[in-house]
Order: sequence, then structure tokens, then C-alpha cells
Amino acid sequence: MTSAPAPPEAAPPVERPSRGRSLPRIPSPRRTKTAGPEGTPRDKEDRTPWRALRHRSLRWWSVANFVSNTGTWMQLTVQNLLVLQISGSAAATGLSLSVQAAPGLLLGLAGGAVVDAWPRKLTAAVSQAVLGLVAFVTAALVAFDMLNMPVLMVLAAVTGLIATVDGPATSLLGNDLVPTKDVPSAIALGSLVHSAGRLTGAALAGVVVGVFGMAVAYGANGLSFLFVAAVIPFLKLAVKEENRPAPADPATSDGKPSSRKRAQRGTAREGIAFFVQRPRLVALAVITGVSAIFGRNYSLTLAVLVTGPLASGQEAFGTVSTILAGGGIAGAILAGRLQKPSVRLVGTLAATGALLQVAAGFSPSLFLLMLLVAPMAVLESISDTAGTTILQTDPPPEMRGRVLGVWRSASTGWGLAGPALIGVLMEVVGPRGTLAAGGVLIALVVVAGRVLHTTRNRALPEPVPAPAT
Repeated sequence: MTSAPAPPEAAPPVERPSRGRSLPRIPSPRRTKTAGPEGTPRDKEDRTPWRALRHRSLRWWSVANFVSNTGTWMQLTVQNLLVLQISGSAAATGLSLSVQAAPGLLLGLAGGAVVDAWPRKLTAAVSQAVLGLVAFVTAALVAFDMLNMPVLMVLAAVTGLIATVDGPATSLLGNDLVPTKDVPSAIALGSLVHSAGRLTGAALAGVVVGVFGMAVAYGANGLSFLFVAAVIPFLKLAVKEENRPAPADPATSDGKPSSRKRAQRGTAREGIAFFVQRPRLVALAVITGVSAIFGRNYSLTLAVLVTGPLASGQEAFGTVSTILAGGGIAGAILAGRLQKPSVRLVGTLAATGALLQVAAGFSPSLFLLMLLVAPMAVLESISDTAGTTILQTDPPPEMRGRVLGVWRSASTGWGLAGPALIGVLMEVVGPRGTLAAGGVLIALVVVAGRVLHTTRNRALPEPVPAPAT
């Protein structure tokens, strides 16, 4: 049972940069005013994918994110090469990535609780600075040839531990820079920035290592973290309806902390309780988890399908991967038009993509497969943006860090379990059977969830009309 809602209370003051400190101006997209349905002015760009860029702080945040993602992917690329150079073992490469991911699985909840307890900008700035310090330490160890596998594993674990705080802090900070209606646009823009940074970082890694060496790549990543930390203090948070000042809470007149402050200081266990008692979040987790395990391991399923039953080579799979990437970018642009996505929309997109996956599994030719994977990638990207928007806006502000912590732990779990399970399925039923069975399972889960939701709503008692006065 949920407790009775607390009386309205005053929200904490919005963080603002100090006077005299400001960021250089980045031009915003042009805005065109048109008459609304009742003659009132209305922004023509209200539903455009780029509307979040109208906010100056988000423009700077996007620049900082691009720099940071470029450095991160440069380091990840170099890290794999470094592990191979030190150990000579491909298994050690996978082990280092698992060690870095382990804190997200085990301590995601604790990281989310920290994000809820501390000011968002301070938490994000400190976590970015500490990540930069770890990168500089690694660069120094590489430069002086003092790095070995045990030390590298410790550094990977420390990086993963800091990321349990940095991940939710930076995600929520980006959304705090725009009004609620523009959050889907901000998330879609973040997805595009992430993709661009990934491509740029991977491309620069080879050049930097070839010309300057691995230590410089780690040092460059450290500088990218410091750049983000330097930008954060100047960002201006948007004033949202949920954070507008409200009448004072009479219950706090005795000097005791308000209910919001108590929630911010709450435990990770409260985050789990809130999550499981929120049907929308549980449904979103089920849809996303099943889709992630049985429908999105395309680097495995499509690679085996293309090079096996379709008798094509690695170059053909490279083309399929490029189409998937292009579809993902197109989907992110379309997703930017969303304003208030629902779990029903996420389920519909997941079920439609699953049916396309079934068709892809039985594709008789490479050409038909290419025609199918493009809309699959578009639907997946839109679904991801819609789901992330719900995840980051549905909980009250004081619970969002812990909700993201729950999500981080769950998503790390299915991210680790998915490839292993898909590998076993392909050994048993082959790539075609794996794609088809996975698609059918996803569609059945979505349909079952919809039926359960409808049945539950019908079982609820109808409200009794108030007597006429």
C-alpha cells in the first residue's frame, strides 16, 4: 500500500551560476512564431527534434558531452589494445570490461542514492573530475611502463565504481537544463552526441596511438573529463512545474526536515520499493529487459546469420551494421519530436520491431535482410528514447537518482546475461530460430502485459459520483 500524499511544500531553490560568470554564446536554432488554433502565439518548433537546442545551457552541455564521449571511446579502444599488449590474452580483454561493469550491477542503487542526496551539479562535477584523475594516473603509469594487469583491473573497477554515481548524475543534469516537454528532444540529442562521439573517438584512437602513443590517449580522455567539470558550474537549470515554489508545509514549522528532504536522504532500499510499486516502471523494465536479451544482440545474431545461412562475408555484415547505425540515428531524430511518451508506445514499438525481427530471421537473401534491419533500428531508437524519457521524468525529482540506480543494476544484469543466453540458443536452434523465437517472445510479452493492464483496470471499482447539493 502507498501512503497518503504529503502536503505541498516549497521546492529547494534552483541552482544558478554566480553573477559575473557566463559561458560564451552558442547560436540557437531560429524560432518561428505562428498563430495557434485560437489565435495565440505558438512555437512552430514545439515538436521539432532540435527544440532542446533553444536552451543555451543544453547547447553547452551537448558540446561538453561530445568532447567527453570522444575521449571515453578513445580510451576504451586503447584499453582493449593495452590489455592485449600486457597480457596477450583476448579473454583478459573481456575480463577487464566485466570488472568495469561489475560495480554497476552490484552498487548501482548506492550510486543513485548519492545522486539523490547531493546537489546535482556538484555531484556531476566532482564525479567527472575524479574520472579525469583516474585517466591521468593511468596515463602516467603507461608512460613510465609501470602498468600491469592487477593494477589495470583495479583502475577499471574504480572507474566502474565512480560511474555508478556519474551515470545517473550526468543523465539527470542534462534533463534538468530543459523544460519537461523538451526532455525527449534532449535525450534524442544526447543519443546523437553519443553516437558521434563514439565514431570520432574510435577513429582518433588509431591516429593518437600511432603518432603519440597510448599514454596520450588516456591523457586526452582526462582532459575531456576536466572540460565537462569546468562547464558544469556555468549551466543554468530550467525552472519546471514540479520545482516551482509552493505553499510552505505546515508540518515543517517545528524545524524538522520536509518530506522532500527526508526522501532525498532516504536509502537505496526506498528506491527499490518505489520502483516495484510503480506499475509503469515495472512494465517498462519488463519490456526493455526482454527486448534487450532476445531482440538487440544483433552483433551476435545478425553476424552469424549473414556469414552462415546467407553465405555472405564479413564485408556484408559491415554493411548491415552500417544500416543499423544509420537507422538508429534516423530514429533518434524522429524520437526528438516526442513530448509525453507512454509505456504503451514503448510496448507497441517493441512488438512491431519484434515482428520485423521474426521476418529478418527467415530472410532468404541479404538484400531483404538489409531492407528489414533499417526499420528495426529506427523503431529500437525511438523506443529507447521514449523509455528513457519515462524513466527520467515519471519519478518525483527526489527519487530519480535511486530509480536510475535500480535501472542501472537491472540493465547491467541483462546486458551481461543476454549475449551468453543468445549464444546458447544459436547453438541449439541456429541464428534463424534464435531471431524468430526471440521476436515471438517479445511480442507475446507485450501482448500479455497489455491484456493484464486492461483486465486490472476493469477490475478496479468505478468511482462513486458525489451527491448533488
